[in-house]
Amino acid sequence: MNAALLQPAFADPVLDAQRSFRAALKALAGPGVIHTLQAAQRPPALTGLDSATHALCLALLDIDTALWLAPAFDTPAIRANLAFHCGCPIVTERRHARFALLDESQLQDLSGFDLGNDRYPDQSCTLLIQLPSLGGGSSMSWQGPGIESENKVALPLSETFWNQREQHNDFPRGLDVFFVADSDLLGLPRSTRVTQLAQERA
Repeated sequence: MNAALLQPAFADPVLDAQRSFRAALKALAGPGVIHTLQAAQRPPALTGLDSATHALCLALLDIDTALWLAPAFDTPAIRANLAFHCGCPIVTERRHARFALLDESQLQDLSGFDLGNDRYPDQSCTLLIQLPSLGGGSSMSWQGPGIESENKVALPLSETFWNQREQHNDFPRGLDVFFVADSDLLGLPRSTRVTQLAQERA
């Protein structure tokens, strides 16, 4: 490993990791609500990795969580820092990954990731999807566990992504998702039903 590539992780490794982990749990428990990761601080040298993405990786990844990287994140600096701070093995095949770090270019095809099985649905892959922002898209209705009635969410995602999610969700099997942008985080568990809202007429 090239030590020159290594960058700082959390300022307070224990407390910041705990705060980020709790935020991740809250994001999945209450889908559609944006959380700001206060502990998130991305080192400038980790180009292309948002601060919330960096914080989630530090909080969630370890030696037992194999990671698949989209090409945009598969850089020597990101690989070196994740290996050093998290210890997570980086795999080349999607089916071996427990976590996957994706950008917009990878959202047209979600095939190949482990969906778990009926006996062990928790063994499925979790997607960390970095977006330019967590707003600005078509308004969608999110309903299900953790949502009182419905949450309206407008992520900048194409219809293809939602079709792909539908095809790869067969509850209890399926993919849990964290969306991240800058220092913000939003969770989408497999149990959440997503439908498009009718466009309001002018």
